[in-house]
Amino acid sequence: MAEIPDCKKDNQLDGGLLSQFTSFFRGGTTGALTALLAFPVYKTINRQQIHNSTIRQAVAQLKMEGLPKLYRGVLPPLLQRTLNSTLLFGLHETFLQKLTLSSRAAFPSHTMSALAGLATGVVDAVVFTPIERVQNLLQNSQNYMKLPTLRRILFELNNQNLASGYYRAFVPMMVRNTLGSALYFGMRGPIYDAVQAQGLHPVVASFTSGTLASCPSTFLVYPISTLVANMQKRLEGEGSGVRACWRVLWEGRQRSVLQLYRGGSLTVLRCISWGVTTTIYDWQKRRQAKPKGIL
Repeated sequence: MAEIPDCKKDNQLDGGLLSQFTSFFRGGTTGALTALLAFPVYKTINRQQIHNSTIRQAVAQLKMEGLPKLYRGVLPPLLQRTLNSTLLFGLHETFLQKLTLSSRAAFPSHTMSALAGLATGVVDAVVFTPIERVQNLLQNSQNYMKLPTLRRILFELNNQNLASGYYRAFVPMMVRNTLGSALYFGMRGPIYDAVQAQGLHPVVASFTSGTLASCPSTFLVYPISTLVANMQKRLEGEGSGVRACWRVLWEGRQRSVLQLYRGGSLTVLRCISWGVTTTIYDWQKRRQAKPKGIL
């Protein structure tokens, strides 16, 4: 095989770096709006998780607190969703490209995509555990008096070690994120291909694939999300490990799986939001591939 000239190698390197940058950029631009629109829903789910309340009780509590406090705590999830989409799609395409180039085995594309999702989930947990920690402290109404502001929360966390402070519940978060990312990216491609094979518009295929691919991972990891929320909701009692916290949670939910999934019905809206996110991301990708504006 003829050797590639240095200039051609440089062009390929530049093209690869540009492709990776645009993947990160596309991911970031799809995250912020979704976070703002979906925050009231996420906060309702969070209240159900940490207070073991029904949808009506959670909504009534938020109404009683008033509109000014409805978006209390929006900054961490806004930052989280924007950064999450940036890293999720950007890192996934980066890892997928590396795996594809380095792998000599003929793995199916969806398997490679799932493996890249696993790696993405690890990085995601490292970056976002501190943000979710702050978010859960802000959203817990029991902290309004003791931790009235974001500055106060950060001050208290800075006085703790990483394991009990910012990185409280890191292990369950890593399990949740790696499993969720692997399922989402592993299933999204096959679902997209199946829908588009029916002659439907690419936008429909993107929305359907994003929604359906996120459903299994969302419902499967929901108990882990509940565990994380309960581990991170208070500053006190941080010495308890995952097993101890799980036993407390399990007993508190009366050893009922249905109680453990309280708030899970609203995760359907989370799946829909992932469908919207996937649609926007894929639309940007198609638009950049076809500069004339053809979808």
